[in-house]
Amino acid sequence: MSDYAEAVYQFYVSNLSGGSLDKSIYSADCPFCPEKGLDGQQRLVVTINPDGFFHGYFRCLNRCVPGGFPLWFTALAKLNPEATPGFDPDREPLLRQIDYPAQTLNQQVKGFQDNLTESVLAHFQTAGVTEPVLRELGIGYNGRYLVYPYFQEDGNCYTARCVYPDRPSDSFWQGDETLRAEEYQLFNVEDIRRCENGTLVICEGEDSLLTLKQIGLPGVAVPDSQILEFLDPQRFAYIRTLFIATVNNAEAEIRARSLASRIGHKVRLLGWPIGVSRNYSLWQLACDKGAGFSGEVIAMARSSRAFSPFATPKREHDRFFKRLEQQRGDDFRGMKTGLAKLDRAVDGIHGINVIGGAPKVGKSCFMIQIATDMARRGIPVIYYDFENGRQKILQRTLVRLSRLALRGLQTGRFNDEDRRRYQQACQEFRKLLTWFRIVNDRRLTPEIMRRHIDFMRHETQREYTVVVVDSLHKLPFKDLSERRSGIDAWLRQFESIRDEMQVSFLVISELSRGDKGSYRETPHLGVFKGSGDIEYSADNAFVLHPDWDQQSAMDGSRRDNHLWLVASREHSPGLIATYRLDYPFWGFTEI
Repeated sequence: MSDYAEAVYQFYVSNLSGGSLDKSIYSADCPFCPEKGLDGQQRLVVTINPDGFFHGYFRCLNRCVPGGFPLWFTALAKLNPEATPGFDPDREPLLRQIDYPAQTLNQQVKGFQDNLTESVLAHFQTAGVTEPVLRELGIGYNGRYLVYPYFQEDGNCYTARCVYPDRPSDSFWQGDETLRAEEYQLFNVEDIRRCENGTLVICEGEDSLLTLKQIGLPGVAVPDSQILEFLDPQRFAYIRTLFIATVNNAEAEIRARSLASRIGHKVRLLGWPIGVSRNYSLWQLACDKGAGFSGEVIAMARSSRAFSPFATPKREHDRFFKRLEQQRGDDFRGMKTGLAKLDRAVDGIHGINVIGGAPKVGKSCFMIQIATDMARRGIPVIYYDFENGRQKILQRTLVRLSRLALRGLQTGRFNDEDRRRYQQACQEFRKLLTWFRIVNDRRLTPEIMRRHIDFMRHETQREYTVVVVDSLHKLPFKDLSERRSGIDAWLRQFESIRDEMQVSFLVISELSRGDKGSYRETPHLGVFKGSGDIEYSADNAFVLHPDWDQQSAMDGSRRDNHLWLVASREHSPGLIATYRLDYPFWGFTEI
């Protein structure tokens, strides 16, 4: 035994009489039964297993007092706490400032307990839960509904949840309205104090907790896994090990993991074996396994792993080499724009690429060309447009593919050669729409964006997706007055999506005006508008810089733009190429 484990064992030996150790159970006379005037087997048992999670947990077989760990035994027996293993004189008690109402449900709860009928007892017996357990936790019956009393830390009951037997969806709360709030929905909350320096289980469902209490384990319960999101981690600060047992569904597991991440390493999640039905619970397991339920729970506890915010070394190894193998594949290497000098400069479109330029310099036109050309080669592209509108994007794409002016497309007056080009372009246009999706929804959120990406990956069966954002400064923000912080928040989301979902971003950004109010300033990283985070978030930052007079340019005049790489994590900055507008066909030619 470790020093602490041995001290716990000797603590009980010193403070109990008539004791004997049989394997991992120390049995002795219960010092509390005579005080309660109870007859029968006045025996108290202590789990003695230094390698187990519940070493030092005591309980009376008569259930004369609630079970717990050494500090709780000391409180019940009125011993000197300084002689108790694990006592910390500097530990501040976790006291919450709550204004409890004057009126309680204590008397009503006692009345409901007296209403337990044979049919109600038979209902609980299907899971092996006996009447003494029901009495210990104050379970009652109001003639129609089971009544689960929610006692608070002061020992009084102010609210109760009433549940129709075998129909959990039919339920309601009674009692003080304030104490029905989510933060108070913790059933058997007093066990937290009793398990100081020990182990506690959080269950989803009061009935599941009853099955654990029946086999002699301590715990608390929430009526639904949603309540896990409202629990304050500080309430479990003095618990050594905390098990979380939810029903078997993905939503509950996510909430359990969220709570575990807030509490830390002491948490262990009880996992369900493969093949168990959705929403399967400890209650159902007890019904199915009968006398074997205890063994099943112990096996689940032993196979559980301490919650870790980190991937296992094996998973980290496998994930790295899987990504490396994918990067050797055609899908990754095929993430090209079709513009040779641009692709050579940055080795294709990967990561977060921010492209800035002055108003009307052709940023959207440039992005539409890159996005649709990538889609033509079977790369899934989602184009979030807040600038041009769906019709204009598609019109310009068809104009570029057919090399027919927009007026001709709108009138439909073609000669034979024009009609041939038009029909060929329409066939190509139809194919690229499988890979190219436009979103104009100004209620866009990062969660919706993730769903869009997930859909495209599923529909196209491609690992890599390109997301175009036109533009960064017109993305939806919760508060328009905090535009800069909103932009930075979106950039943080792009980073997360990039890493989680293997997405490449092409993001259009506005530029700030120079000292003289123009956009002619030599390109550099500081010219981007409205965000200090672009320099940190962008894997590549570009500026499309005009080499023509934006004030006097007429339709058909030569418009050349220089594309500069002003910052990059992997590549050398500098001039990439010059791009000439192919007017009126809404495309750029790389010079």
